[in-house]
Amino acid sequence: MLWYVLQTRTGEEEKLTGLIRRMVPRELYKECFVVYQEQLWRRQQKNFVHVKRAFPGYVFIISKEPEALFFCLKKVPAMAKMMADEDFFFLSLEKEEAEFLQKIMDEDHVIGLSYLLTDGQGKILKVSGPLEVCMPQVIKYQYGKRHVLVRLKLLGKEKTILLGIVLKEDIDQGLGYRKEKVWI
Repeated sequence: MLWYVLQTRTGEEEKLTGLIRRMVPRELYKECFVVYQEQLWRRQQKNFVHVKRAFPGYVFIISKEPEALFFCLKKVPAMAKMMADEDFFFLSLEKEEAEFLQKIMDEDHVIGLSYLLTDGQGKILKVSGPLEVCMPQVIKYQYGKRHVLVRLKLLGKEKTILLGIVLKEDIDQGLGYRKEKVWI
């Protein structure tokens, strides 16, 4: 099975996946999905987990029959218009890119929060979660904003993505976020 990306207008990702699921024969693809990521937001001294699109404008589809899938996608009204406007792209991911995404996201296609234990001076003592896989690609740590900036390769180009983090003090303050996934 190969991974492909359908590029669409930002904000139209879920609509496109719904149309594909309704109109494209299921035997032409294994999965069609949007990748989401969790971010920790702090408001009024309380923590909230916010979920947003990790790659705005991208819909992922896994297929072993890309040619048949492509011609079937042309029949989806939203896709036909995008193809005519030349705003649509059907691009394949490299094997390594797909494997990387599989490592950092869960079965629901969500890149969860990562736990960082620091010494209080910014030195990292322990990392758990999706960030474990991509520590060498970290560009910048922003502890106050509860995320790190990671450089990754997607569609043959360098992209940056924010990965959400949880710190010990968040757990101490009662984050209560998926305790089975938060490692201390």
